[in-house]
Amino acid sequence: MRQPVAAPGGVEGGSGAHTAAGLALHGLAAGYPGRAVIRALDLPRVPPGSLVGVLGANAAGKSTLLKAIAGLRPARGRILLDGEDLNACPPRERLRRVGYLPQALPQASSLVAYEAMLAALHASRPELGRARTQALIEAVFASLGLAGIALRPLDELSGGQRQMVGLAQVIARESRLLLLDEPTSALDLRWQLQVLQTVRTLVDRRQAICLMALHDLNLALRFCDRLVVLGPDAVLAAGLPAREVDAGLLHRAYGVQARIERCSHGYPVVLVDRAVDAAASDTDPHP
Repeated sequence: MRQPVAAPGGVEGGSGAHTAAGLALHGLAAGYPGRAVIRALDLPRVPPGSLVGVLGANAAGKSTLLKAIAGLRPARGRILLDGEDLNACPPRERLRRVGYLPQALPQASSLVAYEAMLAALHASRPELGRARTQALIEAVFASLGLAGIALRPLDELSGGQRQMVGLAQVIARESRLLLLDEPTSALDLRWQLQVLQTVRTLVDRRQAICLMALHDLNLALRFCDRLVVLGPDAVLAAGLPAREVDAGLLHRAYGVQARIERCSHGYPVVLVDRAVDAAASDTDPHP
C-alpha cells in the first residue's frame, strides 16, 4: 500500500506524542463479515478547521471509512481525535464528539421538521434546556435556509428536504468531528451550494473537523481544503487538492482520462474526456 507522507506538523506513526489537536488514523482496518474493505489505512494528522473530501470510485470504501470512525462498523487500529483513541471511548462520549450523517434519508413520519430536531437534540444534548434548544434549532434552520419547512411534516417533504433536515440534526449537535456521507446526493445545484457553504463556514467558525464523502469532484475541489482519495486496498492520495489531484490520480482512482483546468474565478475544474476500458487501465492516462 502506498502510504501518504505526513504533512508538516502531522502525527508520526510511532508511539511518540499524539497530543496535537486534530484527527489521525493509524492502521485502520474495517469491513464486513468475510470481506475486508479497508486494510491498514493511515491518515496524517488533519488539523482543526479542516474540511476533508473523501473521494474514490464506487466500493472504494468511503462509507465504510466514515462508519468505522463513527463506531458503526467494527474496526481495528487507532482513531485519534485530539490525541484520544475513539475506539477506547465509552459509546456516549463518542456520540458526543462525533456527528454522523448517513446516506439514507431521515425516515418519513408525521413529525414536523421542528419536532424531529427537538427529538434529536433531547436524545443527544439533554443538558441544553428548552430555551437553548429552541434557539439552536432556529439558528441551524436559518443557516441552512430551512425556516420555511420547520412546521411541515417529514412525510410531506421531498427527499432533498429530508436530507437537509438530517444534516440540520447533525449540525445542531455541535460535535468536534463531523462525518457526512454524500450530504448533497438528493439536492439540486442551488441546495448543494447552500449545504457546502454552510458546512465550510461552520468548520471555520467552530474549528471543527469534517470528513465528507463526495462524488462530485468539482465541488470537492472548490470547498475542501484537503482530500483523501481511496482506491482498492490503498490510499491513493491524501493532502492538499492542488498538490494531489492530477490526470494520473484521476486515471488510477476512476479509470478516466481527464485534465485539470482553471475557471475564470481561479477554481480548479476537472474535465473528463473519456472512460478508460479495463484492458487499458494500466496504460499511460495521456493520449
